[in-house]
Amino acid sequence: MPDSKSAYGTAAASDTDFRRTWDRSEYEAKAKKEQDERRDDAKARYEAKLEGKKWYKPVDFSSLEATSARGSRLDVASMVGKSTLVPAGAGVGKRGKGAGFYCEACDLTYKDNVQYIEHLNSKQHLVNTGQSGEVKRATLQDVHERLEMLKARKRQQEEEDKRLGEVDIQARIQKAEEIDAAEREEKRRKRNEKRRKGGDGIKKEDQWEGRLGIIA
Repeated sequence: MPDSKSAYGTAAASDTDFRRTWDRSEYEAKAKKEQDERRDDAKARYEAKLEGKKWYKPVDFSSLEATSARGSRLDVASMVGKSTLVPAGAGVGKRGKGAGFYCEACDLTYKDNVQYIEHLNSKQHLVNTGQSGEVKRATLQDVHERLEMLKARKRQQEEEDKRLGEVDIQARIQKAEEIDAAEREEKRRKRNEKRRKGGDGIKKEDQWEGRLGIIA
């Protein structure tokens, strides 16, 4: 029986040729490596537990950046007095997002700000956010650059405050002028209304004298 070939000279396609093929040996080696790592981690965790210590997974600190100061202040008061909708079973203990202070990098929720701040300073959080926990020693050039940056920031803030102050003064002047114009308009209206009630500028005394027949 002749071999079935396609029009391009290759072997005839089957119904499953469109499926992705996998290298079994490669994935077997990968699965074995992961299994060995889990076994070593479990052993190290058990030994640390016997010694009364807390075990942390080894981290390649060479790939992490040096820890630096926060660029902004922590806002722990914005949620005070507010209600938050939390799905039932969203978090078990600290794990998962629940009601409180949630850390997205570590997937943990804390009920008070003290624990939350302690967590942000912990080694676990620093490693999860790509920081080694080691503080880089500043050089003289770094100090000069930092001082120049702070001077530029202060100068920019002063210019911004000055611009806002000028805007506020102009707004106050305009508002005062509007109030003054409204008061003048109200006085003019009352004066005109009083004149209309008085009638053609004739005094009330003259009207009574004319009615009584008194001629001056």
